[in-house]
Amino acid sequence: MEFKDKVCVITGAASGIGAACARAFQHEGAQVVVVDRNLEGAKSVATEVGGLAVGCDVAKQEEVESLVENVVSQYGQIDLFFSNAGIVGGGDILEAPLEEWQREWEVNVMGHVYAVRAVLPAMLERGEGYLLSTASMAGILISHGELAYTATKHAAVGLAKWLSITYHDRGIRSSLLAPLGVNTPMLGGTDSPFATHVGGPIREPEEVAQQVVDAVREERFLILTDPIAQDWMQFQLTDNERWLKGMRRMQAKMFPKDSA
Repeated sequence: MEFKDKVCVITGAASGIGAACARAFQHEGAQVVVVDRNLEGAKSVATEVGGLAVGCDVAKQEEVESLVENVVSQYGQIDLFFSNAGIVGGGDILEAPLEEWQREWEVNVMGHVYAVRAVLPAMLERGEGYLLSTASMAGILISHGELAYTATKHAAVGLAKWLSITYHDRGIRSSLLAPLGVNTPMLGGTDSPFATHVGGPIREPEEVAQQVVDAVREERFLILTDPIAQDWMQFQLTDNERWLKGMRRMQAKMFPKDSA
């Protein structure tokens, strides 16, 4: 898909990967809708890219539906919907509050579901459209200490694969962004505990945005931010027991009190 004159909606776009993609999509000629719970941040990015800012909590179905109705009323249609908003939480399964699980499920999974249900019918009627979503390598491999994040991102990966298989031949293209380490507010800084254990390079949002642009143009499903992620995926598939042992060693290194 080429971006020129396409209407692209990006959630979680007030900062990080979403904001960088808003700038990159606009540079390619797209009309960009910047969506975030942080409306002031969204307005700032929208001003940069000459787009529309919309405040929206993707965990609330009625707000997502209102967002889609608003965009369609102003632009006529949505060509690409990028479900990028996400949150992260940690904790052992015995410690993390169930409320945290529910909140991450609503944002990291149901936010994608609400968006697809709102935009897909019109895309199917036209016979074309693009569904882009952000998961994480935590959704393909794992994220130590962050069980709810890992589980919900696995669900997001499964949803994206299902959509690609089910609707590709009806003109709907899908891509899944599965970042490793990216220097965004969610990372907590390049010297944060998570960043120091990523095991690969920390990318800048602008690098990732260009990778997203390239993948959408090629209509490629899986977008990895570093080649080492492909190696880890292959390792997991070919020698899962050895991979699990290695991940346990990393777990002990990151959380020594839990393995004492």
